[in-house]
Amino acid sequence: MTANHMEKTQKVLECSDLEAFVLNPGPSLVYTTGLHFHLMERPVVVIFSKSQVPAIVLPELELQKLVDLPYEIRSFAYGEGLDTWTGAFDQALSSLGLQGKRIGMEPQSLRMLEFGFLQSAVPQAKFVDAGNIIGGMRLLKDESELASMRMAVRIAQKALENSLPLVRIGMTEKEIAAELTLQLLRNGSDPALIFSPIVSGGLNAANPHATPGLRKLKGGDLLVIDWGAVVDGYVSDLTRTFAIGDVDPEYLKIHHVVQEANIAGREAGMPGEPCARVDRAARSVIEKAGYGVYFTHRTGHGIGMEGHEEPYMRGDNLQIMQPGMTYTVEPGIYLPGRNGVRIEDDMVISASGCESLSDMSREMIVIG
Repeated sequence: MTANHMEKTQKVLECSDLEAFVLNPGPSLVYTTGLHFHLMERPVVVIFSKSQVPAIVLPELELQKLVDLPYEIRSFAYGEGLDTWTGAFDQALSSLGLQGKRIGMEPQSLRMLEFGFLQSAVPQAKFVDAGNIIGGMRLLKDESELASMRMAVRIAQKALENSLPLVRIGMTEKEIAAELTLQLLRNGSDPALIFSPIVSGGLNAANPHATPGLRKLKGGDLLVIDWGAVVDGYVSDLTRTFAIGDVDPEYLKIHHVVQEANIAGREAGMPGEPCARVDRAARSVIEKAGYGVYFTHRTGHGIGMEGHEEPYMRGDNLQIMQPGMTYTVEPGIYLPGRNGVRIEDDMVISASGCESLSDMSREMIVIG
């Protein structure tokens, strides 16, 4: 996979009006090189330049990661002394002849730390936003990427299935989240989760991005669980909503409405159609039921090596769906101060329509 992505990166660069791409630790760096670094106080950058071997600036302690790579890369390592850092950046940028050139970067990822060293090394260079170009390389998933995502879905579903029998009235949201995290790891998820599980009950369920707290489950609550696994760096992102004992009839109603919206959103995926179609299909179901004002976010977002990436399923997004695009469909209804419902599935656009990678029951299941 890495060799293919390296070749793809070089081809994209050759067809652009840029002389180079600069990437620091994050999903795009893993995608293009297979190298894993975490953001830390020591800067790391990889520089792709037209018709040249890529260069990497990194601390000496990370050099072992470059041993036996299936491609050529030139390293410019620095020591613990801060005075060696500037020299490594100067040498790398000088060797590539990037003074006065257009260099692309990802504004959402490149930190001021790395940017400062880069700018100092080539003060006449022009650094430009290449987020769409770089992100575009990751937009359409190939079969090996989809295989990892399918496995991430299977692991996530199994982890929740193993966790649910332990859920009972009186448990805190944190306790449920901790058990689910443990089950994700036990069932084979990469340890570096893209996001921590969202577990929210009762009035907290009315907050789409609630943080699990010390609130204890009570009879009559709805319980929203938003979770996902990671396999080979590729994520799954799912949500299901459960009833804790007998619940208000209106809560059963809004769960049914969200179920129907989820179906409509899943069925709306189609190559050649705008992403807005997915949002409009799901949203129209909720609006017709009279709960439109309580659906407070877009219907979905892209997934892959990040929990949120292109494409975004918004009503104003005219980006055309293409085979290989992966995204979520996650309509919800959130009644402030009362309860909330969300049902989320992971989708991939195929040559003739779309496929749901997830198949866990979307029915209202009573637990506790």
